[in-house]
Amino acid sequence: LSSVYSLDGIVVFGILFICTCAYLKKVPRLNSWLLSEKKGVWGVFYKAAVIGTRLHHAVAITCLTMALYLVSLK
Repeated sequence: LSSVYSLDGIVVFGILFICTCAYLKKVPRLNSWLLSEKKGVWGVFYKAAVIGTRLHHAVAITCLTMALYLVSLK
């Protein structure tokens, strides 16, 4: 439970959230249902999907770096 409040846990959650939303943007039914709102609380999913698709190289490098960090140093 203490890993939830660490910086590692927050970064992992953010990366997984961005990757999941970017994947859901590729699925047509979920794209129209989940990512149709661009403002408000549901807009967070849309914004994460946009970050994941536009910065996919940076997100992938961050994901690999975090995975190597968690496997080797933690």
